[in-house]
Amino acid sequence: MNSEFFICLIAFVTIAGVIIRPYKIQEAVWAVAGTLLLLVFGLISLQDAWTGIGKGLDVYLFLIGMMTLAESARREGLFNWLACHAIRFSKGSAFRLFVMIYLVGLVVTTFLSNDATAVVLTPAVAVAVSRAKVKNTLPYLLICAFIANAASFILPISNPANLVIYGTEMPQLAVWFKTYLIPSLFSVSITFLMLYLTQKKLLRESIDSEIEAEPLQPGGKMALAGIIITTLLLLSASAMKWDLGLPTAIAGVSTAVLVLIAGRKNPVEFARHISWSVIPLVAGLFILVEAVQQTGIIDSLSQKLSEEAHRATETTAWLAGLVVAFGSNLINNLPAGLIAGYTVSAVHLPEAVRSGILIGIDLGPNLSITGSLATILWLKELRRNGYDMSGWEFLKLGAVVMIPALIGALLALRF
Repeated sequence: MNSEFFICLIAFVTIAGVIIRPYKIQEAVWAVAGTLLLLVFGLISLQDAWTGIGKGLDVYLFLIGMMTLAESARREGLFNWLACHAIRFSKGSAFRLFVMIYLVGLVVTTFLSNDATAVVLTPAVAVAVSRAKVKNTLPYLLICAFIANAASFILPISNPANLVIYGTEMPQLAVWFKTYLIPSLFSVSITFLMLYLTQKKLLRESIDSEIEAEPLQPGGKMALAGIIITTLLLLSASAMKWDLGLPTAIAGVSTAVLVLIAGRKNPVEFARHISWSVIPLVAGLFILVEAVQQTGIIDSLSQKLSEEAHRATETTAWLAGLVVAFGSNLINNLPAGLIAGYTVSAVHLPEAVRSGILIGIDLGPNLSITGSLATILWLKELRRNGYDMSGWEFLKLGAVVMIPALIGALLALRF
C-alpha cells in the first residue's frame, strides 16, 4: 500500500477520535497522537509538519486572546453582573430570557467571532440560569452553540474560517453585505425558530427575577473595557485586511495582565483555568491537513470543482455548500475549512460557488457537537460549568435546526 493510503487512514482515525472521544480521552490527545504517527512512520517530514503548524499561527493567537479575555471576565465577576441584569430584564419570563440571550449571542458572534461566543457567552449564560434557579437550563445553553455558527458569516470577522476561505481576496464590506446579509438573516431567523420550537416545552416555567444586582468591581470594568477594545480592534483589522490573531492576543493578554496587576492576583492560578489543550488540538489538525494536501487529493478536488463550476454554476454552488456542510461534521470544519481554502485558492471559481462553500463551512457544523472548533469550545465550557450533552442528543437536535437553516441560507444567495 502507498503512503497516500496510510496518510488518509491516520487522518481518518485521528479525526474520528477527536469527534467520538472514546474512553473520554481529550480531543487534543487524539490530534497530537495522529501527528506523531505521521512523523514516526515518515509520512510527513519535520519541516512540512512545522510548515503546517505555522499556518495556524493566526488561529492560535486568536484563541489565546479570546481565552485570556474570557477568563479575566469570569474571574472578575463580569459574567455574574451581566447575568443579574439579564435575569432582571426577563421579568420572570423564560421566553423573554431566551430571546435576549439569543440577541446577545447574535451581537457577540457578529463582532467578536463564533469562538468568542462559545468562550465568553457560555459561562455568562451558565451563571445566569444558575442565579435565576432555572430548572430546565439546556435551552439557554444551546443558544450559545447554535448562534455561534448561524451568525458567523454576517461579517468577515464573525468566523476565522471566512478569512481562510477568502485569504487575500477578501471583498470590501459593502460587497460582503450584498452577498451575505440576506443569507445571514435567513440563517439566524430559521435557527431561532427551529431552536425555539424544539425547546418551547421547556420554556414554560417562571423564572426568579427578584435578585439583587451587585455593582461591577474595578476588575470587571477593566475586563469589559478589554472586550470593547478587542471588538474595535477586530473591526479595524478586518477593514484593513490584517490578520486577526495578533490584535486579539495583544488585547486579551494585556487586559489579563492589567487586571492581575491591579488586583494583585496570582498569574499561575489564572493560567491554570484556561483550556490550553485547544492549541495542540488545532495545531494537530493543521498538520493533518498539510499531510493530506501532499497526497494530491486536494488538487484533484480543485480541478473537478473548477470543471463543474464553469459547467453549471448554480447547481455546483448548491452541491458544494451541501457537501462541505455535512463534510464539516465528519472531519470538523477547521480542517474542512483549510481544505476548502486550499481548493478555492488553487482555481478561479465563480463567486456563487465560493459563497456556497463559505455558508456550508460556517453553518453546517450546527449538525453535530464536534462540527466546529466553536462547538468544541462550547462543550468544554459546558462541562466546566457542570453540564454535559451527548453527541447523539446534539445530532438529533442539530438535524432539525441546521438543515432548514442551511437550505434557507443557500436559497437566499440567489436574491
